[in-house]
Amino acid sequence: MAELVRVVVDAMGGDNAPVEPVKGAVQAVMERKDIQVILTGPKDVIEKELQKYPDCPKDRVQVVHASEVIETAEPPVFAIRKKKDSSIVVGLNMVKHQEADAFVSSGSTGAVLVGGQVLVGRSKGVERPPLAPLIPTKDGVSLLIDCGANVDARPSHLVQFAKMGSIYMENVVGVKNPRVAIVNNGAEEEKGNALVKETFPLLKECEGINFIGSIEARDIPAGYADVIVCEAFVGNVILKLYEGVGATLIEKIKGGMMSSFRSKIGALLVKPALKATLKTFDASEHGGAPLLGLKGLVVKTHGSAVAVEIKNAIFQCVQFKQQKINEKIAERLN
Repeated sequence: MAELVRVVVDAMGGDNAPVEPVKGAVQAVMERKDIQVILTGPKDVIEKELQKYPDCPKDRVQVVHASEVIETAEPPVFAIRKKKDSSIVVGLNMVKHQEADAFVSSGSTGAVLVGGQVLVGRSKGVERPPLAPLIPTKDGVSLLIDCGANVDARPSHLVQFAKMGSIYMENVVGVKNPRVAIVNNGAEEEKGNALVKETFPLLKECEGINFIGSIEARDIPAGYADVIVCEAFVGNVILKLYEGVGATLIEKIKGGMMSSFRSKIGALLVKPALKATLKTFDASEHGGAPLLGLKGLVVKTHGSAVAVEIKNAIFQCVQFKQQKINEKIAERLN
């Protein structure tokens, strides 16, 4: 029997807690036998939610009581220090003390980022852990690194992001010799702001990565690069615009198909193919964004995450653990 991967899920994190985190956790253990899920939060609340799933394998679902919840609006550093019995802090401490292999949360992004660095800790050699989600492209996925953790990054940070992103794409996604590009406002090497101009030659000279130069935002959905390097302000803008445009297009397509009797007939004919295509552009299908470069695995999902995203984030943790990504990052950066 395969070794169990122990994943802590913050049952009180996000807009849909505890319903969706618990549902996603249950779905994960029911679909795979190599997972043990540990739910953190008020024990009575979680156990009441678990009663909805009588077929759930109880031996692989554990509840660890946490009496406090960190709200999204709370200052992250203050919240991590003061709410030591929160579902986030309790879960992160379990990873820190190796009582669990990974932590998944839809809660406060700031608290997860601060807690990940302060409690779990950075791997030796890592200057700044980046948040790195997989984003859908025409032919598959690309890794956007960083999308929210380091808004004032230095060139040396971006070089490390490129190395960590390459390891992730090769070992988790299975892309051999992944193409690395830096986000720029033009394809020419001399373009860009001070950060990009200083980082470009460092990436060009960096051994062990397949650097292909600059990438403009319009070329990201076409999948021109596998690892897209940027500092967190730019990355977060790209991610949010990506999600917003995607949601708007889907809404417009659905509206157009329902606009007349003829279009409704056409919609019935193309529905299976269209549904399959749109599913590939659904961010929830790719799990959450791992905070790379820590001593343990921390994954942040959307605040509005539903069960399928939580489930896929848990599966993501299993692959991350099995492929020893933390060890490979630490070895590469040292």
